[in-house]
Amino acid sequence: MSRRPAKGDYIETDTGNKVARKAILVGTQNIMLGGKTVIQPEVMIRGDLVRTAPSSSSSSSSSTPSSSTAVAIGRYCFLSRAVLLRPPGRLYKGVYTYMPLRLGDHVFIGQNTVVQAATVGNHVSIGRDCCVNEFAIVKDYVRILDETVVPAFMVIPSFSVVAGRPARVVGEVPEGEVEEFELREIYKSVGNNPTGG
Repeated sequence: MSRRPAKGDYIETDTGNKVARKAILVGTQNIMLGGKTVIQPEVMIRGDLVRTAPSSSSSSSSSTPSSSTAVAIGRYCFLSRAVLLRPPGRLYKGVYTYMPLRLGDHVFIGQNTVVQAATVGNHVSIGRDCCVNEFAIVKDYVRILDETVVPAFMVIPSFSVVAGRPARVVGEVPEGEVEEFELREIYKSVGNNPTGG
């Protein structure tokens, strides 16, 4: 009888991603993780909502790996409990299709937040109970406060603090506070064998 290591709450990948066993990743072949990302329990990532390529013939469907990434997540991202990442979709030439959702590096997303943005930049902190609606673009070094609703197609400039329903810029991130966006320490504190920093 072989001894198997005890099952932890997280599965660790070769690139250092820590994925909770209770997370729901649908369409994993269409989800790209950059490495050192934490995905907590009850997170749902909809990789099955991928752009539908116009099919010239039904037999060539297996040979069209063109742009099949639905969700791309950068390095050192932290997805809190019950986050939903869903690619934005729209009607295009009579067909409902999805565009990729891209998260940059060092992105923190708080509990119960839904993100359907086109792009979230690097060093972004999104609070809890937020909704970042379809095709929004969040630039680098942005802080979105708790319970904020970002309207569809809104562009949030770099170094902005955003709040409200609907969201509006309420301040700016001071130059000295950019280190707060670093997520290396919080990454180390999660997992089966956390190493406190």
